[in-house]
Amino acid sequence: MFKFVAFLACVAYVAAAAAGGDDVHAEVKDFKSDVRPDGFDYLLDTSNTIHQQASGDDHGNIHGSYEYDSPEGEHIKVSYVADENGYQPDSALLPTPPPVPEAILKAIEYIKAHPPKEEH
Repeated sequence: MFKFVAFLACVAYVAAAAAGGDDVHAEVKDFKSDVRPDGFDYLLDTSNTIHQQASGDDHGNIHGSYEYDSPEGEHIKVSYVADENGYQPDSALLPTPPPVPEAILKAIEYIKAHPPKEEH
């Protein structure tokens, strides 16, 4: 549970820093925290458009999101899963890999259709 609390503190700090200096007087509009033996639920809304929510289970799996408005006025939203596969963020703002070239896709299909023969 300590790792989660530390993680939320970091997310809140990053979101507040990204929101700019005028937001030091932001107020908490809604805060809910329910920690149970089988998991937790967490929600935070502030007057300066920061919204965070997360849910976790007793295996350490967490599903959540955070959002805020950048100093440039862009709405930032990140959803994530943190589980045995690590932290997996999802956002329209995250970079994506380039598409796989057509020649590579054709080569993969050829290899699938013509598997190598086993040597005896």
